[in-house]
Amino acid sequence: MPFYQRLGEVPRKRHVQFRDDGTLLTEEVFGLEGFSGNESILYHHLSPCRIKELGDFEPIEREEWVPDAHAHRHFATYGVEPEGDEVTGRQLLMWNGDVEISLCRPTEQMDYFFRNGEGDEVIFVHEGSGTLETIFGDLPYSDGDYIVVPRGTTYRFRPEGEQRYLVFETPGLITIPRRYRNDHGQLMEHAPYYHRDIHPPTELRTHRDRGEHVVKVRVRDGYQTYVLDYHPFDVVGWDGYVYPWTFSIHDFEPITGRIHMPPPSHQTFQGPNFVICSFCPRKLDFDPNAIPIPYHHSNLQSEEMIYYVSGNFGSRRGIDVGSITLHPSGLPHGPHPGLAEKSIGTTETTELAVMCDTFRPLKLTKLASTLDDGRYAYSWYEATEQARDAKDADEDPAGVTSHF
Repeated sequence: MPFYQRLGEVPRKRHVQFRDDGTLLTEEVFGLEGFSGNESILYHHLSPCRIKELGDFEPIEREEWVPDAHAHRHFATYGVEPEGDEVTGRQLLMWNGDVEISLCRPTEQMDYFFRNGEGDEVIFVHEGSGTLETIFGDLPYSDGDYIVVPRGTTYRFRPEGEQRYLVFETPGLITIPRRYRNDHGQLMEHAPYYHRDIHPPTELRTHRDRGEHVVKVRVRDGYQTYVLDYHPFDVVGWDGYVYPWTFSIHDFEPITGRIHMPPPSHQTFQGPNFVICSFCPRKLDFDPNAIPIPYHHSNLQSEEMIYYVSGNFGSRRGIDVGSITLHPSGLPHGPHPGLAEKSIGTTETTELAVMCDTFRPLKLTKLASTLDDGRYAYSWYEATEQARDAKDADEDPAGVTSHF
């Protein structure tokens, strides 16, 4: 994580005696990349290894949909049926070995604690607010927040109102792009956000109560249930560089230029073989000859997935809130016909969207097949034909256009 944090009580030195009301506390080094990566140190009332009962193991099952044709896709996700809680309600849409992308519209409260033991998570909050209760303390969130949860973090959602999330899970590490940071890890002046925009847990609540508590852990491509005889949030203090945090998409400062800026200027996070970008309201290109919407490009080594949050996305027709477009590798894509010409002279955009570019092909699930509109691949052709028909109608003095 980009800066040091501390909550609660910690001793003056590492690896020394530290007591709470006479009881020797258990120190836990919570670290990445063995003992060479970032870490935090937590102090527990009880050993974090302690369990009362081993529960069931539930393997993760993915139902793949292999379309008949390789094509651009448009998934209308806003009406997806709500189900489950913030973990069990995740509905996988697409995945590869580097990242899983899911939709989530929970209807139930979590009556257990969760820990992802095999990957980092980025949860984009499209709608809703609440608190992510974690072993590091309470983390408030609201709509527009990215919730970044490092692997191994035990947590539970306490939502307020209806919720809608886009969830990224990766076996790799979620990091801030290297080009935004100096050699010491500080965000530099040209970065599109700053340390003040990153919000760590606000309050550590130490639980000393006993009683049965269920923890589900994602491991080995499945979910293992454990029963504890104590509350897992028994930490009296911690410090370090690894902890959950939030960053609001509304705090992303768009980078604009005299002519159109490429997608890397919108990059927010990176993972192994993928990036997450934020398209935000901004001023557009100011050269008098600029075309303010994206140029056509071929994703020869990547796949582009865009989730539309709000506003008007100027390079696409037929896109609604909650739409997802997928532009797979090997195919060029770009603005729909006529929109480049229409955009000339536009000075700003109100679009809000989250993009994920992966550098390995994405697989689709059966859920994706039910959300696919089946026509998006033809939209460039159909838009051209519609524009031609409209022009013919304008030129037909009788007001009748032949379609033969």
